[in-house]
Amino acid sequence: MIRHTVVFALRHAAGSAEESAFLRDARVLAAIPGVETFEQLRQVSPKNDYAFGFSMEFSDQAAYAGYNDHPDHVAFVRDRWVPEVVRFLEIDYVPV
Repeated sequence: MIRHTVVFALRHAAGSAEESAFLRDARVLAAIPGVETFEQLRQVSPKNDYAFGFSMEFSDQAAYAGYNDHPDHVAFVRDRWVPEVVRFLEIDYVPV
C-alpha cells in the first residue's frame, strides 16, 4: 500500500468562491482508477501555514503510477494545481 499525501496553500482568499471551486474540482481525482480512500483535509495546526491536504491510498506502485499518468490527473495538475497552488509539500508513505 502507498499513501500519497500533499499539503498545500492556495493563492485564493480563505472562504472565497475560487477556493471552493478548486476543492470541488479536485474531487475528480477520487474517480481515477486505483485511487482508494481519497480525502480532502483542512489543516488546523498553527505550526505551519499550509491550508489544506489531500490524502489517498493505492494498492501498489502500479496503481500509483497509473494515477500519475492518468489524463484527468495530468489535466488537473496543469490546469488547476500549477496556476492556483502557491506552495506544497508532497509525501508518499508505505507501511513499516
